[in-house]
Amino acid sequence: MLRPLLPTVWHMGALHPIEQVLTLLLAFGPFAVLGVVVWLRRREDDAQDAAEDDATDPDDEVAREAEGARPSRDGTPPVS
Repeated sequence: MLRPLLPTVWHMGALHPIEQVLTLLLAFGPFAVLGVVVWLRRREDDAQDAAEDDATDPDDEVAREAEGARPSRDGTPPVS
């Protein structure tokens, strides 16, 4: 007796267009939100890295001065 009843119970008919949209949002929405969050975090991290690179470090200034004191490849003294 259950045999003919099971296919009827499981079949609920075609989805309404609104139900189709909601199903797609439920299926793919979390991945879209995750993609946006990752993109925004990478932008923030890149901006922070750029800000850190712009900050002057005393060791970097010494290194730049040392590089400037070296003669050029053709042997001429550096221009000050």
